Formats: sequence, structure tokens, C-alpha cells
Amino acid sequence: MTYRSAPDATSAGPVPHDAALRLRGTPLPVAGTARVYTCGITPYDVTHLGHAATFVRSDLLTSVWRLLGVETVGCRNVTDVDDVLTRAAGVRGSDFAQFALHQEYAFDKDMTALRVRRPAHEPHARHHIRTVQQLAVALLAADRAYVRNGAVFFRGAPVAESSGLPREEALARSAEFGDDPHDADRDDPFDVAVWRPSADGEPAWPGPWGPGRPGWHAGCAAMALSALGASVDVLAGGADLAFPHHAYQAAMVEAATSVTPFARARLHVGAVHQDGAKMAKSTGNLTLVADLLRDHSAATVRLLVLDRPWHTPWEYSRGELDRAASRLELLYTAASRPGGAAHASAGVVTALLDDLDVPRAVDTAVEDGGEAARLLLRVLALA
Repeated sequence: MTYRSAPDATSAGPVPHDAALRLRGTPLPVAGTARVYTCGITPYDVTHLGHAATFVRSDLLTSVWRLLGVETVGCRNVTDVDDVLTRAAGVRGSDFAQFALHQEYAFDKDMTALRVRRPAHEPHARHHIRTVQQLAVALLAADRAYVRNGAVFFRGAPVAESSGLPREEALARSAEFGDDPHDADRDDPFDVAVWRPSADGEPAWPGPWGPGRPGWHAGCAAMALSALGASVDVLAGGADLAFPHHAYQAAMVEAATSVTPFARARLHVGAVHQDGAKMAKSTGNLTLVADLLRDHSAATVRLLVLDRPWHTPWEYSRGELDRAASRLELLYTAASRPGGAAHASAGVVTALLDDLDVPRAVDTAVEDGGEAARLLLRVLALA
């Protein structure tokens, strides 16, 4: 399944042949198919607004490419092999795989309600164990990994150095995401597991180095390789995934395939904050998608997320939700005005191609009205 341009959904009339999307000032012309890998969920709890922001943004990205007539193929993974998932399932007395499927169902329900289109590929980590093992073998052959006590470790010091982060901050970020820089089996604190031995009660699969399971970064690298090949046009996810996750994912693929860069561009979506802190399950400051949709339309929630720079962190509040509802009403009113030739939508298209600038596109559509507003409603999936 791929997404193809649909004239009845997003047509803007003639678009200049040299028009191209730009992200953070970098043009992304596409010859052929655009490939988007979006880091998906670890299915151990319900979906909150911070999660949804990433997937709504990625959905917009593919819609804008469709506006240019570019075929896109998307991949959104499910990390259903992870220690936090195993612990959550254990607390509930459930098998980790069954528990993950239940949580994934709830996530899919929220995404459908938010009008986020399903990607062409939805790989699951537990279905790509063999691919992770193949990745480990390739990294060992390239001397970018080593075996110790049933684990395969990727040599990660160059990844940390190229991140531009101070050493202590990089170590802290690694620990925040469940890594153990103090593991005595590692040659360097920044080395990470491609394959990890499993203790009793942990998910395990047979492997050349003994029974074990994939490391987090390796799982995503393997799923991306399987679905989209050695490179992608855009790697998308929350801004907090830039390091360590995306940095290691890209480095592993590049080391195994000798293809660089793994991603032509990154869509690192700004974090959603609430009560002065990043919205997160660990802090409990959550606004759930399902709760929002009980009292507000999907269009209002989508515009709440989209009507701001995609890379900027922002604070959720009831006032922001009311503002989105007001902006949406302005768009609907503008769209109801008669007339508006296709060429009148040029300002909206220009704004969207310039770093997915939805605020400017909304302002332009409200001012121009007619077809410009109707086009924007279709592209943003607000109508």
C-alpha cells in the first residue's frame, strides 16, 4: 500500500514543476517515491497528546508531498519488545505480547479518530528478530561491534562525539532512555546493545550468541531496513529521540550498509508540555487523546497540534484548545465564501512547502477564502 496523489482530496491546480518541500531551509526534491520512517509506539499505555503530535505531523508531511503529486511510502514501527513493556505487562499479570496487542488496538483507535492515515508498513519488533541478528552480524563484520557474555555491543563513541552534546549530557540522555553506561561488559560507556541476553522471565529468542532479545536502537534500525531499505527521505519522531535513539539507529544502518546518510532530513517534533514539564507517563502530567475527543472534534485537536512551528516545544492549556477552535471556525467561514480559482491557492501551497508553515497557511487561507481555504482544510484533514 502506498499513498498516491488524489486530485479530489488535495489538488491545488497546477503546481510549479520545480516546487519542492523544504525542512529547516533544506530543499527535499523527490525523484520517484518519498520514504518516511516514523518512530512509533512502545505499546504499554494509552496515547497522550504528546504522542499524537508526532503522528499528526508525520501525516501532514505525507499530505504535503501528495499535494505535489509525489508518491509516498510510510513506515511506523511498533516496539513490542522492550523492558518497560515487559514490566507493565507483568504488573497486570499479562503476557507481554497479548498486552502489547491490546494497547496497540487502543492506539490505532485514537489515530483513526484523529484522521491519521495508516502507513504502508507497520513492522513489529518481535517479528524482526532475525533481521536484528543479521544486522548484528553485519556490524561485527564491519568491526563496528563486538561480542561479550552473550551480548553484541555496537561501538558508539563516534555517535556521541558527532552529536555535539557535552559528554555528561549525552550520558544522562542515554541513561534516561534505559541504557546502562556503567555496564562493565562494555568497552565504552557509549557502546549500546544490538543483541542482549535475556534473564528468566524476559522475552527471549534463540540467537548465535545465546538466547536474547534486540536492543532498542537495533530494533528500529532493523525494521527500517526491512521496510524501506538502506536510506529514507525523512526520519520522524519526537525531539527527545534525536539522541540517543535516532543517532544510534542511523549510525547502525550506515555502518552495516555503507550507505550515507541514512536520512536526508529529520522531522524532530517539538515536545508538548503541560504544567511546566514535558508531557510524559513518568511524570503523570498527561492529556489523553481519547479524553480530548470526547468533548472536541478531531479537526480541533488536529489544528491544536498543527497550527504552530513543528519543531518548537509548546505548552498545552485549555486556552490553546479554545484558540484552535476559533481558528478552525475562521477557516470554515473562509471556505464557505464562493469562488476562488485554483491559482488563488498559491499562497497556501507556498506556506506549506516552506517548512510546513501551517500558521502562515491558515492566515493566508482565512484572508483569501474560497478555494484557498477549502484546499487547506483538505490537506490538513480538517474537513
